[in-house]
Amino acid sequence: MKNSTGAQSATSLPRAPRDEVSARETRYLITMGIRVACFILMVVVTPYGWYTWVFGAAAVFLPYIAVVTANVGQDSKSRRSESPEKALPPAPPPSVTSGPEGSRVIRIEEQHPSDAPRSTPPDATA
Repeated sequence: MKNSTGAQSATSLPRAPRDEVSARETRYLITMGIRVACFILMVVVTPYGWYTWVFGAAAVFLPYIAVVTANVGQDSKSRRSESPEKALPPAPPPSVTSGPEGSRVIRIEEQHPSDAPRSTPPDATA
């Protein structure tokens, strides 16, 4: 759930680098374990047939797949972009007044909420 103050919540933060490296190492080791199993199955399973070539191809291409998936970090996953406009209060509607000759004038005034009406200093030239 998004904070109304605009502060980033702990659940929207990316994973810690230590945790990300650990997950990447685990993915790499699992893939390389499958490669070793493919090597063993390629030699052990007899009679040799089309599946021998499948095991061999997997043993050849799994290192590339393991390295690519290990190098892909959290950055490749899509992140939610948070709009800064959601943290802003809604603007008041513009005031429409009639000017000379019936023309319409739209006045938009911006004021920071912390700004209070200030009194003008007395004229020093008088």
